[in-house]
Amino acid sequence: MDNQEEVSAFLKSRRAKITPEQAGLPVYGQRRVPGLRRGEVAMLAGVSVEYYTRLERGNLAGASDSVLDALTQALRLDDTERDHLYALARAAGTCPARGRRRPKKTTVRPSLLRIVEGLHDQPAYVRNHRMDILAANPLARALHCELFESEPVNTCRFVFLDPRATRLYPDWERVAREGVGVLRVEVAKNPYDRELSNLIGELSTRSDAFRTMWGAHDVHVFTAGTKRFLHPAVGEMELVHESLDLPCDDGLSITVYSADPGTPAADGLKLLASWAASQQQEPAAERSGTEG
Repeated sequence: MDNQEEVSAFLKSRRAKITPEQAGLPVYGQRRVPGLRRGEVAMLAGVSVEYYTRLERGNLAGASDSVLDALTQALRLDDTERDHLYALARAAGTCPARGRRRPKKTTVRPSLLRIVEGLHDQPAYVRNHRMDILAANPLARALHCELFESEPVNTCRFVFLDPRATRLYPDWERVAREGVGVLRVEVAKNPYDRELSNLIGELSTRSDAFRTMWGAHDVHVFTAGTKRFLHPAVGEMELVHESLDLPCDDGLSITVYSADPGTPAADGLKLLASWAASQQQEPAAERSGTEG
């Protein structure tokens, strides 16, 4: 990914989202551009128009924290957008040859596997920054049974390229936009990740929806929230999810789904566990019959 293009498109997209009224600026005459003008952003950030123009053309290298904070305030960035801006600024000073070093093969530590597999009544999985699921317990595999039918198991590829995703996720558009936002964040952190670039290129080529959402330059970070599922065997469930980054495992995070006790979703998870157990028993019974 070209860092300068990423910087330029991100700053332009944030500038276009703010009206002069929101920024507390007077409006005179007909405006030919959406949102704020470059000069207005420069004034709000306390920098010259020439300097802001250079920044918006993609040259963030050398921008100080005070300048980045001023841009954050002028463009009314939220915490995720601010972190994204800082990541873009850090990448601007990275040597491409150094950044393109072959990445280490990611493995999930045995102790982490034990934690995931020990959550018998909660779907849990470990994913990397490209949205590949690297490890999952049986309940997570049952919850995302259609996702696990392909290799590699990648949630964004499933969301945009498998038509069954619109059924599994009743709120498909929100799920899709959040996934795209996560990839945007990761591109800023890993601008020379070839596998990440290949994934984005594949999705952009094969999915009109992805291409449109990617062009919005919105960013997202998974933390906590709720997600609705319409499982083919269990029906609808609204589950709470928690996503935690793993500091000792660069780029990895763990996601756990749960439901409040006594709710329909909790009953749904119990039914899901029973269905998962039956799915495991059927192949075993088939093998036994073949051996007999």
